[in-house]
Amino acid sequence: MAIPDYQTIMLPLLNSLEDKTTYKISELTEILADEFDLTDEEKQRKFESGSSKIFRNRVRWARLYLKKAGLVDDPKRGYLVITDKGLAALKSNPEKIDVDFLKKYPDFIEFKYPDKNKEETQIDVRSIDTEKVEEKTPDELLEEGFLLINNSLAQDLLSRLRNNSPHFFENAVLLLLESMGYGKGKVTGKTGDEGMDGLIHQDKLGLETIVFQAKRYAENNTVGSSTVRDFIGTLDLKGVTKGVFITTSKFTPSAKETASKCSKNIKLIEGSEFVQLMIDNDIGVNTYKTYRLKKVDSDFFMEFDE
Repeated sequence: MAIPDYQTIMLPLLNSLEDKTTYKISELTEILADEFDLTDEEKQRKFESGSSKIFRNRVRWARLYLKKAGLVDDPKRGYLVITDKGLAALKSNPEKIDVDFLKKYPDFIEFKYPDKNKEETQIDVRSIDTEKVEEKTPDELLEEGFLLINNSLAQDLLSRLRNNSPHFFENAVLLLLESMGYGKGKVTGKTGDEGMDGLIHQDKLGLETIVFQAKRYAENNTVGSSTVRDFIGTLDLKGVTKGVFITTSKFTPSAKETASKCSKNIKLIEGSEFVQLMIDNDIGVNTYKTYRLKKVDSDFFMEFDE
């Protein structure tokens, strides 16, 4: 049979995990290949670019989508296990699990259809449902694929930051600010740090200084206005007019209002923005694949025109 698409793989993949055993993803790939009765040639077949094996790549995408919906989890790198939500999904005896099925899970919707202006614009999922891939140009499909991969990378970075120590996060903040050209600095965070985790000297004499605060918080642990006021007080105490407050979670509306009304120059950076800055400045990431898209050079065909 032909190599199945990633949506066709979803239900068999989840069924393979029903016994609650933690499997190696490579082992699951072999189990699924046998279930779909793939030949050795089909198992080894690669994309035209030669970058990766088609079936293994589709299993990876099926795993990713199931994970973003919360149906599976990876307790450690290279392993996969079903979640209670995944078991509940199987108990409903679905005929198939695909993108439409996963849209019932809010976490999947947030992953699949990210919107930077959620407070101002609500995504109409129903209108997205009616879009057919055949109606999209290759450029649009490439762009959507890039954004989807980038969004997945951002979520992975954010998860890793939250799972690391506060000291690690403080140093990551320092490295990012330095790489963005704000100057050289140091981490000062410690018990009794008076609301300051580090500082950046924008000139060699230290006449212009930026103080930063880094809060490694869980997703639902938002930063409130009182914490921002404490940070403003720290700037007053240090005689500094510029500050950057970074968190792995979000700021409450009142916290944002407090910062905006302050006479000092304060920048609040939430987790989603911070990890995108990491990606843009190559902090904690590396490039694993590059595509070069080319078009006709019209000037070339005019150069020898008589």
